[in-house]
Amino acid sequence: MKPTTAEELANRVQDLQIASPAQLDAVWSELGGHSLAPEVLGAALLRRELLTSYQLDRLLRGERGGYFYGRAMVLYQVGAGSFARVYRAVNPDDGRVLAVKVLRTRYSNDPEKCKAFRREGEMGRLLRHPNIVAIEDVGQENNASYITMEFVEGQTLRELVRIRGAVDLRRGLDLIQQLLSGLEYAHRRGVTHRDLKASNVLISTNGQAKLVDFGLAGVDADSGDRSLGRLEQPRTIDYAALEKIAGMKDDSVRSDIYFLGTIAYLMLSGKPALKESRERSERSDPRRFTSVEPLAARAPQIPRDVVDVVVRMMNLDPLERWQTVADVRRALEPLAARHSAEAAETAAIPSAERETDPAGARAADTARLSSAPKTKATLMVVETSQTAQESLRTFFTKLGYRVLMTENPQRALARFSSIPAPADCLVISGLSLGEDAVAAFNTLSTDPYFATVPAILLAGANQKDVVDAAKVDERRRIVSSPVRTAEVQEILEQLVVRK
Repeated sequence: MKPTTAEELANRVQDLQIASPAQLDAVWSELGGHSLAPEVLGAALLRRELLTSYQLDRLLRGERGGYFYGRAMVLYQVGAGSFARVYRAVNPDDGRVLAVKVLRTRYSNDPEKCKAFRREGEMGRLLRHPNIVAIEDVGQENNASYITMEFVEGQTLRELVRIRGAVDLRRGLDLIQQLLSGLEYAHRRGVTHRDLKASNVLISTNGQAKLVDFGLAGVDADSGDRSLGRLEQPRTIDYAALEKIAGMKDDSVRSDIYFLGTIAYLMLSGKPALKESRERSERSDPRRFTSVEPLAARAPQIPRDVVDVVVRMMNLDPLERWQTVADVRRALEPLAARHSAEAAETAAIPSAERETDPAGARAADTARLSSAPKTKATLMVVETSQTAQESLRTFFTKLGYRVLMTENPQRALARFSSIPAPADCLVISGLSLGEDAVAAFNTLSTDPYFATVPAILLAGANQKDVVDAAKVDERRRIVSSPVRTAEVQEILEQLVVRK
């Protein structure tokens, strides 16, 4: 029944323990009496933040339930799906902010739906990891099934990408590693997720990634934790379709790896790997999996070694896919460390000297080089001899270029596979590297990743074999000893300035 007086509203607030008698007395004093409409008292309670709009609306409608689920006091709704609603709540005992997921009323009398919902909570409650949303309580209140869990301030990965686009490489690799850590923990306990997707990944405001919604999780009968029991193993349409294509029934661990790969694909490219649809027929269509645009084509700025890891995660043949999450983690960890260090090194270069790529593509970089004069270009020189390094540094510095040095041609290529590129031109010395120099130089011509990278191969007077083996084109040139300053300056102006 709706409250008709302020007194009735105050009594309900006190009975529900939303506000204390002392707090209500302070409000009465402010208002100067009790002979008021309930809406007036409600407005005063809102001003003092003793009620939320959600609570007041329910109170004024005469709603008896929906204020507490266990010890969690509901503040307001933060999300809703076809299966459940999610609320922000607080534990009055300790002030902790919580999330409460409540099964929709229309499913309250459906035993199977209630069972699946409770199963999600029970499964999640036994998984405790920094990268998995912690379940606190599972129960029923006024015929409504609920799950109480930690509240994550932030948004889903799907929302983040929709608003901001692709995640930058360094942050993306960090988030992927966090998800790998959480999933590896679950797999070690014999639990597979079976519903990995961007909307089931939460990204907190402090950059922490957490897996949520283990409602379809399965337990391996042999390796699973005994406390989880023997449970049936459902999976989404997407998982079933993937496993049908691969001819592997219930290939849960490797299926999780595949769909974590689609999450990494979305994070790094800003676009979904699989066509999104609510239609069951489209989600189960094999062409959805066989027509995925290559990540290298969709996001050419991503380093090749990172692309290779994600591509293998998404291999349609389970035998060619990474076999465990630990395998993926071990492959990705050194790449993440290296690319993070390179990103930090690039960021340390003064902006006036650092190459940028505002369009996020190497084609835009080429256009910029063609149209905008550079005050000072940067060269990356590959040379193993310390003495030769100093000589080359002095030589190119006198020509007005900033010089970065490295001894490893493969490391140089890896750095040029990222954006922004570390330098405007790559100079590889064949004087000490010989065949290794030629191999790296020729990679630039044959690999589309490096199609627009300018390069010079330095060859000695007696290195005819090096010169003959090198593949020269409009962006790749050879300079043979004796080196003439005017020749090098002219070549660099053609390759780098390109006015």
